[in-house]
Amino acid sequence: MAYWNQRTVGKRVSCTGVGLHCGKPATLTFAPAAPDSGIVFVRRDLGIELPARADMVVDTMLSTSLGAGGVRLATVEHVLAALTGMGVDNCRIEVDGPEIPILDGSAAPFVYLVQEAGVRTQRTGKRFLLLQTPVGVRHGDKVARLEPARELSIRFTVDFNHPLITDQTFEFVFSDRVFAREVARARTFGFLRDIEKMKASGLALGGSLDNAIVVDEFSILNPGGLRFPDEFVRHKVLDALGDLTLFGMPLIAKFTAYKSGHALNQALVRKVLADPTSHRVVRVTGERELEPLQIRLPALGRLDAA
Repeated sequence: MAYWNQRTVGKRVSCTGVGLHCGKPATLTFAPAAPDSGIVFVRRDLGIELPARADMVVDTMLSTSLGAGGVRLATVEHVLAALTGMGVDNCRIEVDGPEIPILDGSAAPFVYLVQEAGVRTQRTGKRFLLLQTPVGVRHGDKVARLEPARELSIRFTVDFNHPLITDQTFEFVFSDRVFAREVARARTFGFLRDIEKMKASGLALGGSLDNAIVVDEFSILNPGGLRFPDEFVRHKVLDALGDLTLFGMPLIAKFTAYKSGHALNQALVRKVLADPTSHRVVRVTGERELEPLQIRLPALGRLDAA
C-alpha cells in the first residue's frame, strides 16, 4: 500500500559503534521530528545541527560528509539510505562524534533500529521532487543520470577491472520491502592493496573484516564470504540512495549510473537543484492527487509505533 503522509520514528533509539575512517567510537540516536523538518544530524558533542541537504556536503572522498562552520560529520550515506529506504521523512540523528558508526558496513543495522523505534504517521502530506527533464553528469567513463519517471527506480552498473567485480548490474523499483530485502544488507568494500595507503592517510582506521568486504587480487578475505553474489553493486545502489536523499525529500525519477560514486552522485544532485526548470516539488495529501500527476508513490509497509 502507498502512504502519502509524512513519517517519523516512533521513539528514541540508539546504537554504538566505531567510525570506519576515524576509528573513534560514537553513539547514534534516532529521535522523532516534526513534519517538514526533514532529516537533521546533530553533533551532540558540539551542539551543531547539520541538515541532510546537498548544500551541506563538504567532502565526497570515499564517503559523503556534511559540514558547517568547520564542523564535519562523515559517512552519512548508509544511515540516510536506511531512513529513505524505510520511508522516514523526518528524524533527528544525534551523534557524539565526527563520523557515523559503520556497524557492519551496511544499512541493515539502521533498518533494524527503525524497526525497533517503529514509525509514526504524521498529519502532513509528503513532498516529492518530480524530475521534469533528463539531467546527467559525466567524468571520464563514469556516468550518472536522472530521467523523468512515474516512480523511483535505480539501475547501477559497476566494473572494477577485477575478476570478482566485473560488469555487475543491479536494478530495482523502490519500495521499503525490496530495499530491506535486496539492498540494505549489502556491505561496503575495499581492496587489500589500497588499505595500507588509506591508513597512512588517516582513513579506514576503524575498518575490519567485521564491517567491510576486503578483496585481494583473486579472492574475498572475509571468512563468511558474500551476502549476495553481486553484493558490490548492491552496495553502490545503497550508497546512491543515501546520496539522493540529500535532495531533502523523496525523489520520483529513474536513476541510472555507470561506475558512479559519491562525487558524481552529488554533482548530479547539485545540477538538478541548480536548474529550477528540471524539476518541480509537489505535496501529496490524498489519492485524488496522484492521477493528474501520473506518478506512483513508493510502497511502504506498516511499522506503527506503539
